Amino acid sequence: MRERAEWDVAVVGAGPAGLAAASAAAATGARTVVLERAEHPRYKTCGGGLIGASLTAVDGQIALPARDHIRSATFTLRGGREFTREEREPFLAMVLREEFDDALLRRALAQGAALRQRAPVRAIDQTADHASARLADGSAVTAKVIIGADGSSGVSARHVGVRFAQVDLGLELEIAVPPPVERQWAGRILLDWGEIPVSYGWVFPKGDRLTVGVIAGRGNGDGTRAYLREFTERLKLGSFEVLRDSGHLTRCRADDSALRSGRVLVAGDAAGLLEPWTREGISFALRSGALAGECAAKAAVSDTRHGAESSLGEYVAAVNRVLVPDMRAGRMLHSAFGRHAGTFHAGLATPKGWRAFMKMCRSEESFASLVRRPSARMALAMLNRV
Repeated sequence: MRERAEWDVAVVGAGPAGLAAASAAAATGARTVVLERAEHPRYKTCGGGLIGASLTAVDGQIALPARDHIRSATFTLRGGREFTREEREPFLAMVLREEFDDALLRRALAQGAALRQRAPVRAIDQTADHASARLADGSAVTAKVIIGADGSSGVSARHVGVRFAQVDLGLELEIAVPPPVERQWAGRILLDWGEIPVSYGWVFPKGDRLTVGVIAGRGNGDGTRAYLREFTERLKLGSFEVLRDSGHLTRCRADDSALRSGRVLVAGDAAGLLEPWTREGISFALRSGALAGECAAKAAVSDTRHGAESSLGEYVAAVNRVLVPDMRAGRMLHSAFGRHAGTFHAGLATPKGWRAFMKMCRSEESFASLVRRPSARMALAMLNRV
């Protein structure tokens, strides 16, 4: 006799991927529970910039807690060759992750999902009919399908066997600024292409605070920390109060890495789904989470193992169709940028380069379609050879 699972879908992790998955599953009527190790609202190291794909994913579903809307961008190359471009309409929205995630949580609860906070998952087991999440207190939660959205270092990624091809170190400061500095940065971001290969720094305004950060490949921690110090001092922001000082590793999956194992799917950072060049991950989290929730709910109501297997396989196919092409394109851009950051900087300063940047920010054109353009394909091929 088969053991009856407590839940149709259990989601491990209450970030954007997990909450998008919970909303999608619960909206179909699937009995859905979210297991979160911390307690909302909780701080999360993140630039907090929402591109068009992220805004589309939540449009009409949450009250967007935007701290700023960006119409202007300043670019520098190792602190020099500065230029600024402006748009009439915003091309990015800036959020604090604790506020954004809390809005996503309220949506999931409104759809009917249940929430267990302070419930860290220590291990995942599964049989042919269900999966179990073993919690730190010794209890277990069983579900027909588990969706892992607990980050790239979480138990879900280990259980599924996710492999990562690119690992980067991001360092970030949340800096409180007085009104004159707040006005100076309102509506404007800054991106600096750094000395370390494939590194960059950013300033993202969020009302009375600035998010200032840098990212570079793992293995150069001292250099990355020095970059953040120099970057902050160069912008004359070093004298203001630091509200948060944090760091994190971003991990981007290998092309052939697993996205599921049996009745366990992984989404967002747990699957290593992010754009390799910019390391933008929120849009990938929201989209992969929604796909995982939809497919998990279908599998949970299936009358046969074959039907469940087919529905879970649809998730892998959808990620490969919708998200992986942009990741492959981003990897090409990452490689060329690492060799020729100055060429990228000069290209962005041109009207054509700026239009391409705007289309990517607004998600009017995908990275994949951009690199398929004959001119872009030729330029990238040449840059990656030199």
